[in-house]
Amino acid sequence: MRRRVLAATFSALAVAVVMLGIPLAVAAAQIMRDDALRDLDLRATTAAKALELRYQSGESISEGTIASYVSNSPGAPEYIRVVLPDGTELTAGEEPSPAYTANYFTDSGLIVYVYVSWWDVFWQAARIVGLVLASGTVAIVAGAAMAIWQANRLSAPLVYLAASAEQLGSGQVPPRLEKTGIEEIDLVADELARSADRMAARLATERQFAADASHQLRTPLTALTMRLEEIGALTEQDEVREEAERSLEQVERLVGVVDELLGRSRRALGSGTELVQLDEVFDQQRQEWVGPFENAGRRLVVVPTESTVFATPGGLAQVLATLIENSLKHGAGTTRVAARESGQNHAVVIEVTDEGAGVPEDLAPRIFEREVTSGRGTGLGLALARDLVTADGGRLELAHRVPATFAVFLQGVPRMVGIEEIVPHARQSGGRRRRR
Repeated sequence: MRRRVLAATFSALAVAVVMLGIPLAVAAAQIMRDDALRDLDLRATTAAKALELRYQSGESISEGTIASYVSNSPGAPEYIRVVLPDGTELTAGEEPSPAYTANYFTDSGLIVYVYVSWWDVFWQAARIVGLVLASGTVAIVAGAAMAIWQANRLSAPLVYLAASAEQLGSGQVPPRLEKTGIEEIDLVADELARSADRMAARLATERQFAADASHQLRTPLTALTMRLEEIGALTEQDEVREEAERSLEQVERLVGVVDELLGRSRRALGSGTELVQLDEVFDQQRQEWVGPFENAGRRLVVVPTESTVFATPGGLAQVLATLIENSLKHGAGTTRVAARESGQNHAVVIEVTDEGAGVPEDLAPRIFEREVTSGRGTGLGLALARDLVTADGGRLELAHRVPATFAVFLQGVPRMVGIEEIVPHARQSGGRRRRR
């Protein structure tokens, strides 16, 4: 929307300048030309009448006399030619070329011709046109500044809503949003706040149910486990002991199922995604892995970034540590960790690449499958990393096989306003170190 507001404003300004500025410039240039020609006619008339009076009174007229009618000042004639009634022709000044000419014939037969340079008139008109164009440029700049301010005013609350909806969707109930003064956006914010209240009540109920279910299931299962162990320890019959052991296995399997279901329920009720500043996570990984890379005779380059993403701080650190360790074990040369923006949806891509031989062709399609390894690992690290990224709403891919480049795609936040302005209640990641 921000780009559309800016594009619409710039288009309107461009149309206004074209439709009004150009005709105004042309009209101003024509007016300046007409004024210059009228002034030239007036000067020719004035000079002719004055010279006619002097001629009729018997005074002599020479080139020195008519030289007073020419000047180098703007708009003044640069050349004058006078034809007396007796046919004598007098001139003063330097005849310009090209030139505009004006003349006047007196009743006594005296003729006066005055000349002004065409370029003088042209530059006077050009100055007016330049002033019009400069005014149009100032109008465009002022309109652009106003458009940027208005676009930020409209789009920042929407980004705020998107960030709050992201937190709401991940199980974190944001506080009630402040009014923006824009009616339509405030309506959406009010509905989002009501949804947050309903979800908070629902999550509280489900969490309480999960806790009660955990207590109610674990207590009898623990008692049953202890009873079966007691039966197996006290009985002297092999068949009874064997059945007790089998029953214990079933109970333990049931306990495992209950733990798994409760764990999934807790994760579904709200993951730990929050606004994470990547530079903090990058600094943590740099401090952790520079030493091992130097011991291996290799170099780790972590490119600074100002990007902010929605992720689980511990999970993101775990993913990056897995990819960096994978590069240390299986790659070669310099390992580079960098983040960049991707696409128009403010996605952020974190790329981990090295200068090694790359991923084997037969292994690349299955590299994220469990227990798939090149022979120097368990094959669980990349699979777990992909699960962690997916849980945060992102994805982990092998972007390039040679050289090996792993890309982590996460939802980012636009930089047009500060994080505190978009999501003032956001928790900033402390970059806590978490080892595998």
